[in-house]
Amino acid sequence: MEIVQWVLIAIAVVFIVSRFMPVKGVTQMTVQEVKNKLKDRKVQFIDVRTPQEYKANHQKPFKNIPLHELMNRCNELDKQKEVVVICQSGMRSMRAAKILKKQGFGKITNVKGGMGAWI
Repeated sequence: MEIVQWVLIAIAVVFIVSRFMPVKGVTQMTVQEVKNKLKDRKVQFIDVRTPQEYKANHQKPFKNIPLHELMNRCNELDKQKEVVVICQSGMRSMRAAKILKKQGFGKITNVKGGMGAWI
């Protein structure tokens, strides 16, 4: 019985750690690095927060595609262009990056700290 408990604990730890690990092939950028890219027309800027969060506070040129809609709206994005993803803290945007990666997007950037770090 004791071995089973340790195995279950190990599986739980691996699961939790994997949720916080960076996605392979996804770049992490600071807010300042992203601000330097805002005028680059070869980059798509996506905000995956809820419409209410987006309406309350957002930055141009970020387009709002809520995380729960992203799978169905990937066709609105160009797979050949870089995608910069932001949310409130960086957690939802990492999940969005995983979705985009699975959908065949090649260059994906997550904003470290999200809108909470935007100064």
